[in-house]
Amino acid sequence: MTAPHTEPTAERSRRYGIREGAFQALMQGGGENYLSAFALLLHATPFHIGLLSALPQLVGTWAQLLSVKVLTKLRHRRPLILGGAAVQAMMWLPLLALALLAPANGPWLLIACAIAYYASGHFAVPAWNSLMADLIHPDGRGLYFARRAKTMAFMSFSMLCVSGLILHWADAHRLLWVGFAIIFLAAALARSLSTYCLTRIDEPVAAPTREAEFQILEFLRHEKGSNFRRFLLFSSLMHVCVLMSGPYFVVYMLRDLHFTYLEYTIWLAAGATGQFLTYKPWGRLGDRYGNKKLLVVTGFLVPVLPVLYLFSTDLRYVTAVNFSGGVVWAGLGLGLQNYVFDAVRPEDRAKGVALWNTLNAIGWFCGALLGSWLATWLPKELTLLGWSQPLASNLQLVFCLSGLGRLLVSLGLLGTFYETRRVEDISHRELAAELPLVKPLVEALGLREGRP
Repeated sequence: MTAPHTEPTAERSRRYGIREGAFQALMQGGGENYLSAFALLLHATPFHIGLLSALPQLVGTWAQLLSVKVLTKLRHRRPLILGGAAVQAMMWLPLLALALLAPANGPWLLIACAIAYYASGHFAVPAWNSLMADLIHPDGRGLYFARRAKTMAFMSFSMLCVSGLILHWADAHRLLWVGFAIIFLAAALARSLSTYCLTRIDEPVAAPTREAEFQILEFLRHEKGSNFRRFLLFSSLMHVCVLMSGPYFVVYMLRDLHFTYLEYTIWLAAGATGQFLTYKPWGRLGDRYGNKKLLVVTGFLVPVLPVLYLFSTDLRYVTAVNFSGGVVWAGLGLGLQNYVFDAVRPEDRAKGVALWNTLNAIGWFCGALLGSWLATWLPKELTLLGWSQPLASNLQLVFCLSGLGRLLVSLGLLGTFYETRRVEDISHRELAAELPLVKPLVEALGLREGRP
């Protein structure tokens, strides 16, 4: 019997929701962030890396659709959440062991285990989102999820750094297998602790968001006309363009630039730091001025990021670029997630999240395979009107094409859908002054000019 939906019960559940996210982030920081590096140890090709990034996500989101189907029959969300999380914790053991026992087929075994790992995690997502959205007031969702994301970013950053140091030590002692075993077993423990926290989140006796039977076409026709469909198109095409480059940064850093594991960890940590510092300001902006504003701002910043990798291979430079990427992605990720919560009816929230994630995963899959193909086809030099410039890697051209695609998606689709929640108006100039990391600078300049 679940507990009644009282405010003290809901507040306790919200606290455990953040604790659960913290332990999940430890798993992601020490496990998921190094899966591609583990694949390179197993002599994976760029094609393997693309499949490792894309195929588990694609299958995982189909698991979300299955989860919604089960949810309409079961009517209770906790069993789906706990089952998915527990299986995901256990999947770290075969993921590590099978690749070590049969290294000749290591990349393919790793991909197969990663599919099961992500599918079990995705199976819990629609029910978790539906349950947590019930426990949070709509006007406070941005701040709550920003707080949770900030906590997760800090924990992920911490574990990312610790894992990087472990791999650096293991590499120096020629014990890389041992290093990966340590961080993956720690990831399994962290997910087990997050599963325990999930047991402390209560579900109302009579959930107000009772899910109806899931019919995709009927759902899309009903959901506020074309607005939600156009948002889904924007999100999925943006994922196509982003994943053209996303999976291959690890190949670029470790294979082409010959970064050490410590240098690669520094690069990863810079992105996590950018996210950690700006989640809360982004969430406050989304609550006050609308999540569409977040998408507009970040939608025109995110195309610049991959192009910057064309200009230098210096560790300090690429680290600064990834820090900027963390800032932008914190806003874009929050804006996309919270827009879904605002755009669909409460009783359709799990369906909306599952459909959004599924279309994103299809875009993810297509983008990763397109990037893999481009990586085998593009030259290793930049040629323009008879002028030629050798490159550190042809992946730099893949990154540039990814940036161009992102820009075209933003230009073509950001104006086709609208804010669905009543929010405060703000001009573009005023909004620019409110952006994370910009606002403190503006306030400091205002003080120097004598303004209050």
